[in-house]
Amino acid sequence: MSTLDIQGLDAWWRAANYISVGQIYLRDNALLTRPLVGEDVKARLLGHWGTTPGLNFVYAHLNRVIAERRQEVLFVTGPGHGGPANVANAWLEGTYSETYSAIGRDGVGLNALFKQFSYPGGIPSHAAPETPGSIHEGGELGYALAHAYGAVFDNPDLIAATVIGDGEAETGPLATSWHSSSFVDPAVDGAVLPILHLNGYKIANPTVLSRMPEEQLRQLMYGYGYDPHFVTVSDPSATEDAHRDFAAVLDACIDDIHALQEAARTSPRAPEAPAPRWPMIVLRSPKGWTGPAVVDGLPSEGTWRAHQVPLSGIHENEEHLRQLEEWMRSYDPVSLFTDSGELRPEIAALAPDGPLRMSATPYANGGWLLRDLVLPSYAEHAVEVSRPGTGKASPMMTVGGYLRDVIRENPHNFRLFGPDETASNRLSAVYEVTDKAWQPRIEDVDEHLARSGRVMEVLSEHLCQGWLEGYLLTGRHGVFNCYEAFVHIVDSMFNQFAKWLKVHRALSWRQPIASFNYMLSSHVWQQDHNGFSHQDPGFIDHVVNKKADIIRVYLPPDANTMLAVTEHCLQTRDTINVIVTGKQPAPTWLGPEDARLHVTRGIGILEFAGSEEPGVEPDVVLGCAGDVPTLEAVAAAGLLKAAVPGLRIRVVNVVDLMRLQDSTEHPHGLSARDFDTLFTTSKPVVFAYHGYPWLIHRLTYRRTNHANLHVRGYKEEGTTTTPFDMAMLNQIDRFQLAMDLIDRVPTLGATQARLRQDLQDQRQRAWQYTRDAGKDLESITGWTLDESSPDDAK
Repeated sequence: MSTLDIQGLDAWWRAANYISVGQIYLRDNALLTRPLVGEDVKARLLGHWGTTPGLNFVYAHLNRVIAERRQEVLFVTGPGHGGPANVANAWLEGTYSETYSAIGRDGVGLNALFKQFSYPGGIPSHAAPETPGSIHEGGELGYALAHAYGAVFDNPDLIAATVIGDGEAETGPLATSWHSSSFVDPAVDGAVLPILHLNGYKIANPTVLSRMPEEQLRQLMYGYGYDPHFVTVSDPSATEDAHRDFAAVLDACIDDIHALQEAARTSPRAPEAPAPRWPMIVLRSPKGWTGPAVVDGLPSEGTWRAHQVPLSGIHENEEHLRQLEEWMRSYDPVSLFTDSGELRPEIAALAPDGPLRMSATPYANGGWLLRDLVLPSYAEHAVEVSRPGTGKASPMMTVGGYLRDVIRENPHNFRLFGPDETASNRLSAVYEVTDKAWQPRIEDVDEHLARSGRVMEVLSEHLCQGWLEGYLLTGRHGVFNCYEAFVHIVDSMFNQFAKWLKVHRALSWRQPIASFNYMLSSHVWQQDHNGFSHQDPGFIDHVVNKKADIIRVYLPPDANTMLAVTEHCLQTRDTINVIVTGKQPAPTWLGPEDARLHVTRGIGILEFAGSEEPGVEPDVVLGCAGDVPTLEAVAAAGLLKAAVPGLRIRVVNVVDLMRLQDSTEHPHGLSARDFDTLFTTSKPVVFAYHGYPWLIHRLTYRRTNHANLHVRGYKEEGTTTTPFDMAMLNQIDRFQLAMDLIDRVPTLGATQARLRQDLQDQRQRAWQYTRDAGKDLESITGWTLDESSPDDAK
């Protein structure tokens, strides 16, 4: 590399550092056209300097590679609060001003850029949706590498250069993400170049990997399957050597990536071959590099003291103000910017052009690349229903056939993600057209493993979540299937993605992306052989805390409604869809057309289950949401229809849970008039719900008839037991629901004491049978709608 090239790199780096410092500190006097005074500095100093110069250093070098090789690169920033670097480089490349016209490419624009950072009404201190070129929310650590790998699946020309901070490297999700290289196929996928940026410290402590001897760290990375390249900045002032060393290593890594891809694309690897060994970089540089060396007599550069705002006493300490000006002038802004504040042309020319700029890459605004899925025929997969509740089908097996055809019709932009549970959740039909992606050796005993499979299975919910987020954010589609109880593992990742979507939707320049689809099965009510540890329906409660226009929750009661919900969700944009259903054969209630209509409404009366009279208000409403609660509610209605023929029961099923909220609170909510029409304004309502019962109260607390609402749901009672015993343990079974109806209809009361006693006896016999026989009564497991009677369990 020539001296001239190094001077260019260094000029860009200095400019990015100058702008980064300015964002943290200044609200005026951006070009230092006069000496700094206290009024030029923000009242509240927020932001993180420590990781920023290293990020700017890497960004400058990646720009050189992009410009020289015309290489598509996505920059993923792992260090949590490296936002100043992302914004600075986006402004230098011109993308920021193209996106936000009020932030021009001159001194006035630079002043506005500085002032808005971590300022009321401005932008956050971390990489965020507002930042052009970003797909990664910087507020929480651990997800950068998973996002990067998700981004390169099916993007053969893309390199995701991913900077991993040494604090982030200590997190569980990141530690697992190193294994992602075992799932990238160099023949059809792009590549991730991990850059482990070790600057020694977190907020107040040293980091584990930074204190690890280099040979041990080399062995660790080698053991993960990488070929590590080390660049160490031992002298902070020797910047020319640092540039030269890093440039050489970066070129070698890009060459290695291209060589691996070319080999895989010209001749397939044998099954017994090991996974490719991808390059990665370990960059050691001082924390707060180029910042103040000493502050208040204590070392700053290269220590934890440089983590956030090294000079924090500007308004009380004139020495800090003097040091700040000295620090900013050390970058020689006169040589970087013209008198009007524009970046000097020779420096601006170093940026790649057009969409090759990392801040302008369409991969970071995936809606530009998104293509609608080609969806198979709903009718061809729907289950015929001759009479409601007389046949059975597995909702997950039914949708498995549908997803098989989705994969067949969309071989390059749809993937199915799951933590080793695709077959367990009854989606095995997908293996008729694809396999599981797998790059390590494949043995004869293995099934459904292939180099280019469309199913992504790894026993880490974190990885599945992160991969799919990266896949969606770069313009593709997918589904994450998981056991209901264990999807809680990604609660925090869900939080971050929901927050990203909330802001993303409000930005006119961000294009809509495909929705994130959770498909949860092996749910709380049917565990087969699992116990209390596998019983938790609370992910729904967590989800509904988020912004209403972001989240949807669907509880399809049978196979056809599950199919219709899936078809709908795969066509939505910019939302998070949570679908919960069982995997075992269950009653089919609605034929294909009725199921589609029911899903479109989201809520409706199950006429076949109730005993209403036309034009007459019901005596009681029996609501239900979820497959097992629906079965028990329909069975309970059947018991009372046979025993109390004159009782007018209305059965209301909820598929779209958010229909219960008021339309003023959620886009899918029912108006007050429509809700009152369904649930009445004064009649008793008994509601059987899939999850924790208080959520239904929370969603309906403003409704006219809320005082008459009684909800049954999961009450943290469970063990390894039968499905009906689970229902009885949590008092959501048909006998309990029937007794609840009797207790709440004033016209019944003591007149049905004998019936209520019979129901109690039947419940006790059913409970005892599970203890004696180890299974449920055949009259329970074989129940159909035609067979309801007061003696059902005798």
